[in-house]
Amino acid sequence: MTDTHPELRANLIAILRTIAPEVEPDELRDDRPLRQQVDLDSMDWLNFLIGISAALKVTIPEADYGRLATLGDLVAYVRAKLG
Repeated sequence: MTDTHPELRANLIAILRTIAPEVEPDELRDDRPLRQQVDLDSMDWLNFLIGISAALKVTIPEADYGRLATLGDLVAYVRAKLG
């Protein structure tokens, strides 16, 4: 997904960096759970998802939170929401 949607991936990482400024974008893997890579607690994760919703104008229902574990999951999900 990184090759196909680099701009969306970069936007998601920029949003993530508002919560975890120490994140090194080049070190993030699209196929590993993001919370483990960045060491986000549940409140940080929720704030990240809310930040995505606000910045990209997409609705992320709470029922979908469990499907969004990796950066790749998030890119695919947001891309589908944006059409």
